Amino acid sequence: MRIARFSIDGNVAFGAVEGDRQDELVLDIIKGIPFADFELSGTKVPLNKVRLLPPVLPNKVVAYGRNYAEHARELGDEVPEVPFAFLKPSTSVIGSGDEIVYPSFSEELHHEAELAVVIGRLCREVPRERVKDVVLGYTCANDVTARDVQRREKQWARAKGFDTACPLGPWVETDLDPADLTIQLTVNGQQRQLGRTSEMINSVEDLIVHISEAMTLLPGDVILTGTPAGVGPLNPGDEVAVTIEGIGTLTNKVIKRG
Repeated sequence: MRIARFSIDGNVAFGAVEGDRQDELVLDIIKGIPFADFELSGTKVPLNKVRLLPPVLPNKVVAYGRNYAEHARELGDEVPEVPFAFLKPSTSVIGSGDEIVYPSFSEELHHEAELAVVIGRLCREVPRERVKDVVLGYTCANDVTARDVQRREKQWARAKGFDTACPLGPWVETDLDPADLTIQLTVNGQQRQLGRTSEMINSVEDLIVHISEAMTLLPGDVILTGTPAGVGPLNPGDEVAVTIEGIGTLTNKVIKRG
């Protein structure tokens, strides 16, 4: 099931996305929330009549760096011996169609296409065999990065945590095997990144086991699993699109702070 979060006439709701053709997609409004037992209402609205929102509002976004060897090498970094985690604040999250605002303190903004894992239930110290039980589903992410700030400040809080630095969407796909999916990113229609999740050094299971040893994960929390090689610059006016096999396409435009 594809679960979207959207607004219509000032109201916010979740809905199940139905249909195959983009121009014919509809939302069957969900009674309740997707983190508990829910029913479909049978009330349907065309997708093109609503505004898509970030598919979840995470308490926290846990991101993993250098989880693709070629990406680590392209930036001149060593492949880490253990998973390398950092946090992006909830205020960095935007949805598909929202604008990425180029931060005033950077002159080198980069895109990073990533598979995002959405947590479905409260959990801690998750054993590997139970990982599937705590995952709601998967969505597309762009770990937007002020690369010059990342190099200069060493700590990544500002470089990767500024407002609009974490586009997520367009929806959550609940029925998906994340082991070997195509990830691609285009800027203004030109391909920049192309990889497969099978190239990840640490699997989804590895990452959830690793982070849940240290902190409690809450429903709606998001895990970013790293980016394949090919990261590069974004400029005001660019349209950047992340497409992941079996999920869909997350699209955002870059603007200059007005």
